[in-house]
Amino acid sequence: MSMQKSSGVALWRQVADGIERGIADGRFAAGEKLPGEMEIADTYRVNRHTVRRALAALAERGLVRAERGSGTYVEAQRLAYPLRSRTRFSEIVGAGGHEPRGQLIDASDDVATREIARELGLKTGAPLIRIESVRLADRTPICVSTTWLSAERFPNAGRVFANVRSMTKMLAHYGVGDFRRSSTRITAAIADATDAARLDLALGRPVLVVDSTDVDPADRPLVTKRSRFAAERVEFLVENS
Repeated sequence: MSMQKSSGVALWRQVADGIERGIADGRFAAGEKLPGEMEIADTYRVNRHTVRRALAALAERGLVRAERGSGTYVEAQRLAYPLRSRTRFSEIVGAGGHEPRGQLIDASDDVATREIARELGLKTGAPLIRIESVRLADRTPICVSTTWLSAERFPNAGRVFANVRSMTKMLAHYGVGDFRRSSTRITAAIADATDAARLDLALGRPVLVVDSTDVDPADRPLVTKRSRFAAERVEFLVENS
């Protein structure tokens, strides 16, 4: 495929448009790995610098994403993510036809600040367990979360989460069969370097920050967390029930 150098359209833009057409007509399916830079360069008869610029432009528009050491993949459509009193990541992702996954990043001891103590119904300075995790749909990272819970009520929670890789299953381990969302607050931010790396985002990309607290059927607080969602991969659906 030869580019039209006299068309007045930059070569990188022609390459980007060609790949975008391939995505639109299904030649490159959502989640599929694109051919390598050299193969694309040979196909369009351009140099690799031109290919890199085309891919960067597509990434900025949320059509593709580069995974370090792996390649460039067609970005999946935004995940419809309902926000309701009963919000379960695994159920939402599974309903969308994807495999939900959770990965423990770190678990550590912490103490309750005044704000966290208020959310969890504890005294300021009470011992906590802090869990850092990333949650994925198939192989695509959707959000990173920081979760705090009482160290007294949930001893060794980090170790349990590492084994079950699900907050719902972790709570079930401690006899919590059901829980609901008591509060949700959503704000927008720019991913910092750590979150960008964990979400496989370019620096400067937006995230949706969700601060929430879950309670058991007796309205006793269980966990409070701050989740950062890749804004280009989800759309929140706020439901009344």
